[in-house]
Amino acid sequence: MCNTCGCNITPGNRHLIYKPVAPGGNAVTVLQGLLAENDRQALHNRAHFDAHGVLAVNLMSAPGSGKTTLLESTIAALKNELRLAVIEGDLETENDAARIRAQGVPAVQITTGSACHLDAHMVHDALHTMALDEVDILFIENVGNLVCPASFDLGQHHNVTLLAVTEGDDKPAKYPVMFRATDLLLLNKIDLLPFLDDFDPEKALQHFRALANPAPLLHVSAKKKTGLDGWLDWLRRQVSARRAHAGHALHAAS
Repeated sequence: MCNTCGCNITPGNRHLIYKPVAPGGNAVTVLQGLLAENDRQALHNRAHFDAHGVLAVNLMSAPGSGKTTLLESTIAALKNELRLAVIEGDLETENDAARIRAQGVPAVQITTGSACHLDAHMVHDALHTMALDEVDILFIENVGNLVCPASFDLGQHHNVTLLAVTEGDDKPAKYPVMFRATDLLLLNKIDLLPFLDDFDPEKALQHFRALANPAPLLHVSAKKKTGLDGWLDWLRRQVSARRAHAGHALHAAS
């Protein structure tokens, strides 16, 4: 996050800025206030998901790593088994939401303008347009960016990060915040490995483990629909865990 590119202020939290801040004045105070408000809204979002029995998954990656293609392949595999919905985050256009809707799944597009990430307020606004009682898994496809998305809690239950083999095996070392925060790392586009001599999957794993993150790393090709069984089973387990948690909470309240 920085105070010069405008990424701290989004369409979702702009209403929290009541007066301009003089350069060098109370910028830090305002930023801390925005982050605190975001965290409060994220807690509300998570409670909303829990009340409806929805598993919320935040998908993060660099641009072009294959998040939308992964969602298309996931929908094809699970849409007759689980009820899916998607929130799409991009600076502009509805291209990705249109791709998801073409798969027969509801999708809400959030255009962030100059903001290079989603925040909890934007997600909350999108939730009011969705029928959460008809959703088992809500995928939140964050803006393609390896820096800021990891710093904003959206109310999700899990973070999933994609690392494409076309990006370089040193990305976990260069962008530790995102890779340290992930609950599952998907090494995507593995079908291209035979054509690349500068990506070593073992080095990528070493950089990832150097962050003291024990999360699983799965090798997949979203486009070729290979290696997806582990990812699909992971989603099924998380849905089962959410349902068990919801059932326990209901029993405790009765």
